[in-house]
Amino acid sequence: MTARLHHMAFRCRDTEETRAFYEEVIGIPLAAALPLEATKTGRPVKAMHAFFRLKDGSHIAFFEVQGSPFAFKEQHDFDLHLALEADEADVERAVAAAKARGLEIRGPSDHGFIRSTYFRDPNGYVVELAVKTPAHAAWAEEAPTVARQL
Repeated sequence: MTARLHHMAFRCRDTEETRAFYEEVIGIPLAAALPLEATKTGRPVKAMHAFFRLKDGSHIAFFEVQGSPFAFKEQHDFDLHLALEADEADVERAVAAAKARGLEIRGPSDHGFIRSTYFRDPNGYVVELAVKTPAHAAWAEEAPTVARQL
């Protein structure tokens, strides 16, 4: 079995506005930035690959690629969203930071096993901060069996 997620990468319009959102609103620090001038096959490219480190050591990463078209749009929750585990203090701080910037916030929404608050990043992606509820442990134990029965 694969050990854990190292990073999940997305496109971004602008590395700096993406950094400001993930560091200053969501609370995930920038861990690395790699300027890229050529692909591994030698094709020229002008790109920035930025990594944001989660508490477990995994990363969310973004590619800003100049001169390479990408259809940025506001994503629907069912199409694409990033759910991150958080605690109540993380969510309160993120909500306050988002409100101060006039950003979209939805929730909290109680799903039984988690309570979720949703934000929209500068690239149109939905970012969910999910707080485990007391029912989470029981859900996690029975969910794999139930999923196979559906």
